[in-house]
Amino acid sequence: MKRLYIFVLKTFLPLLLATFSICLFILLMQFLWRYVNDMVGKGVSIGVLGEMFFYASLSSIPLALPLSILLASLMTFGSLAEHLELLAIKASGTSLIRIMKPLIYSAVAIAFISFVFQNNIVPKAQMKMYTILVSLRQKSPELDIPEGSFYKEITGYNVYVRHKDKKGGMLRNMMIYDYSKGFENAAVIVADSGQLNVSADKKYLVLTLYSGESFENLGTRRTRNVNEKIPYRRETFVLRDILISFDTNFNMADESIMGGRDISKSIKELTTFIDSTAQRRDSTNRETAVRFKQNVYENTFKGTKDFSSGRKPVSDSLFRQGFKIYFNRLNVDNKIRYLQQAKSKVDQVQSDYNIVMHWQSEEQRQLRSHSVQLYNRFSLALSCILFFFIGAPLGAIIRKGGLGLPTVISVLLFILYYVTDNFGSKMAKQGVWPIGEGVWLSSVVLASLGAFLTYKAANDSTILDLEAWNMFFQRIIGKRELRNYSRKEVIMTPPDYQADQEKMLQWNEQAKEYLKNHKKPIFYLSFWKKGFTDTELNHLVETQESIIDDLLNSEEVLVIGKLMDYPVIRPLQWKFSDRKFIRWFCGIVFPIGIIIYVIAILKQKQLNNDLIVSCKVNERLIEEFANQLYE
Repeated sequence: MKRLYIFVLKTFLPLLLATFSICLFILLMQFLWRYVNDMVGKGVSIGVLGEMFFYASLSSIPLALPLSILLASLMTFGSLAEHLELLAIKASGTSLIRIMKPLIYSAVAIAFISFVFQNNIVPKAQMKMYTILVSLRQKSPELDIPEGSFYKEITGYNVYVRHKDKKGGMLRNMMIYDYSKGFENAAVIVADSGQLNVSADKKYLVLTLYSGESFENLGTRRTRNVNEKIPYRRETFVLRDILISFDTNFNMADESIMGGRDISKSIKELTTFIDSTAQRRDSTNRETAVRFKQNVYENTFKGTKDFSSGRKPVSDSLFRQGFKIYFNRLNVDNKIRYLQQAKSKVDQVQSDYNIVMHWQSEEQRQLRSHSVQLYNRFSLALSCILFFFIGAPLGAIIRKGGLGLPTVISVLLFILYYVTDNFGSKMAKQGVWPIGEGVWLSSVVLASLGAFLTYKAANDSTILDLEAWNMFFQRIIGKRELRNYSRKEVIMTPPDYQADQEKMLQWNEQAKEYLKNHKKPIFYLSFWKKGFTDTELNHLVETQESIIDDLLNSEEVLVIGKLMDYPVIRPLQWKFSDRKFIRWFCGIVFPIGIIIYVIAILKQKQLNNDLIVSCKVNERLIEEFANQLYE
């Protein structure tokens, strides 16, 4: 057994290393395409980009491990089954679970390493990675003024250049809109040529202009009439320098801005945040309830009098009789004053309530986000084990190794997991589902699929065997089988050509009558009412086989060759159609009934073609018999 375990490990581990490298590379490419707009055109050094990609690769390792385990286990057991090595091991009395034993331990170890890595390394890596991304977004873009269009990346300026001299760096026919002092005091500068340079400290742009004019409004901010003229200043210059504040240095942001996010916290920090936030939320809810009760209810209605009797009310005077009569006796000014006071009180209470609700909703969102992140640490590590119990039995079932089919299946399964996990996490973060149900949804799906595949593989099921499915679909779609006959060496009873000829003529008449009755597709309800048993067709098939069996005793090679032209007719034989209740159930349930009905119509069309071909073969044989008799 030790040699067997070493053999399986030597087959699995190199594939795991190779697939892990491929999966990590794919995830890094996905990260690159996602944030390429934040990196291009910023003039950042290779060292900064390399550091960001290093932290991105560390952050992608927990997601690359499950996919690599799935692909490696699928390729390992698929290759063993394809080369009959798995069959030989099973023939020695070793079960599939026992063969998987060393790899199960390996998957559990990798899951534990993934969990520790997520808790200790990934939060720091993601904090540094997103800090670099924030710094890149805040950095000014690299100057590259295009020809023939306005450049708007310089704050407060729009620069237009008609032509650029690439050798000398001279900008020709320039137009600059300067609205750094506000749009009301905007200035327009036109120059024959100019140069744009960066200061030594890379914090300013020095724009040197030659032979131009500038136009600047001198209007104040006071309101003017429509027809009133606005004074402006016009200046002609030969040489002019403009200093523009434009920091082109790359300044790393403070890492503390990412410290409060859930992705940058360990499990201990997540648990502490969740507990403290939950306690603060509960205490705040209690204090808010008491404060609203005092401000809205007790302070508003206590000490009021009973308007009907003048006595001190026993309960809240709002529900006492007499207020309506009292209010109606007031003059209009007092009524308006009371209503305005009531509206002001309601607006104040509503404003306070909205502020508290906004604060509580944000706190609840943070609480759900941290809870989802906490559960994800466990579910992502568990997915390494679950993917192994999917890949290993699936490889043993499909019996295909290499990178072809296993890669396609692995990608489809991982997409299913990724979509399910994102859907459940999103539902949990939005509060639609409980946190546990949303986060563990993908794990439940994987566990169910893994248990099903492991059970089928351990019992040598052919449910996912490609050859079995190929034969199944051939039976469904009615793919033709080829007849293969040869002349018998010893013939005990020669065929009765005269009787076979009469049977063929009679068979052709019956087949043509059958084709006439089944030329048009049967109506949907009539199809489910009568069932699938076709007695007339079964009789035709039996008669045809009896003719073929008799003619196989012929000594004529030409006759034997003609018999191989007969198509193999396979009528529909679905056992569930024997019960009327099941037939009606399938006919009513959509889309099961439609699918079966379409399959039956296609099958009937192919049966009709087979009958036509059989009639033509009968006619040729009858003609051949006549020629032999004439000779």
